[in-house]
Amino acid sequence: MDVIEQLRTALPAGTVITDPEVLRACRTDRSGHVAPGSPLVLVEATSIEDVQAVCRIATGTGTPVVSRGAGTGLAGGAIAGAGEIVLSTLAMGKILEVSVANQLAVVQPGIFNGELNRALAKHGMWWAPDPASKDISTVGGNIAMNAGGLLCAKYGVTREAVLALKIVLADGRLISVGHRTVKGVTGYDLCALMIGSEGTLGIIVEATLKLRHLVKGEVSTIAAYLDSVEVGAGLAAGIGAAGLQPALMELLDRRSLLCLGDHIGQDLTRRGNAYLLIQCDGPAARDEAAAIMDIIHAAGARAESTTDEATARAWVEVRRQVFPSLEAAGTLLVEDVSVPRDAMVAMFAKITELEEKHGLVIPTSAHAGDGNLHPCFVFQGAEVPDAVWEAAGELFGHALELGGTLTGEHGIGVLKKRWLGDELGDTQLLLQRQIKAVFDPDGILNPGKVLDALGQGVPAM
Repeated sequence: MDVIEQLRTALPAGTVITDPEVLRACRTDRSGHVAPGSPLVLVEATSIEDVQAVCRIATGTGTPVVSRGAGTGLAGGAIAGAGEIVLSTLAMGKILEVSVANQLAVVQPGIFNGELNRALAKHGMWWAPDPASKDISTVGGNIAMNAGGLLCAKYGVTREAVLALKIVLADGRLISVGHRTVKGVTGYDLCALMIGSEGTLGIIVEATLKLRHLVKGEVSTIAAYLDSVEVGAGLAAGIGAAGLQPALMELLDRRSLLCLGDHIGQDLTRRGNAYLLIQCDGPAARDEAAAIMDIIHAAGARAESTTDEATARAWVEVRRQVFPSLEAAGTLLVEDVSVPRDAMVAMFAKITELEEKHGLVIPTSAHAGDGNLHPCFVFQGAEVPDAVWEAAGELFGHALELGGTLTGEHGIGVLKKRWLGDELGDTQLLLQRQIKAVFDPDGILNPGKVLDALGQGVPAM
């Protein structure tokens, strides 16, 4: 009995899909990268038992498995190619429990961020991770990638908002990692290890999430238009150095404003060459915003503030429309480096230098509150030009020189594999491959993503 027949025998009717058009869509994600060849089959799991059955069959037949949620990743981490099983958890989208007393929720991995928070609001709670794709990305995908977003500087990335996970291993065994309690230090922290592992160590089938009470008080929002993005980066670092901690601090350069203006039909550069958006929440929001306005005015910049909810929502939506506007401008290679906050000015300067050196267009936005920059290489055609890859390599190298990292929130996937060793070094790269081999000895979970198999590239010690 072949793999597909085994899957159909073991799984509920209608969950095993071989339609060529459906499979073709699984070859890519929002990064635009396309896997060679078409996957063997798509399984739309509806339960933990379905996931276990797929993994047992995959291990028994030596068939690779690529776990997938909504396919909104930007590093090619959930794309599937020839001979691979696509294991979707998108249909597993239930909220299993909400406990206000314990400030937690237990959910299945397929629920969308936005959907979850709309449900939690009825309980006076929310889950803090807030990627720009929150209405189209799943909680399971956020956990697998350790997603970030607009609110990380104050509320942390996904890792800070997960208490426990249920994981199906490559051979179908189910394990529970982490704790339902606030404290818990029993053994190695395998829950933290799973967060950001990009589907290479196990498949997330349930998550216990750390919730927050809805923030009380008004929200104060500031929109500043600046002479240059370097001025904005300096202001952002200065605001943090002054001991102020806004919930949101986003920065757009001139090229981003031009693309965004074309997309929404407005000339956003008429007021400045960069846009700094800041939002303060909580009981001290008004005082914090006033102190930030003083810093902005002291730098000679122009800004306006509001506590009107509709106006603030419109200003924030400008930021959330950046990626769609860039998609409309051409083919994208979306990058994601993070540097120390006080190194953002130098990083923006390097991006300008790379544009001039390679003749490229690189609109860049930043989560300026935490030093996470998103340089987006815009080009025409399906293939990434050599000049773009060359410039990207220089970009990554400079980020590392500044004490930064290759990726703040998008992950490694397939797009950044070639540079992983530059940051980790041979010894740590080997240790990570050895960890992968413990959890997935046959190398069937998301092969070709993040790490090569043990023994490839770096010899065992």
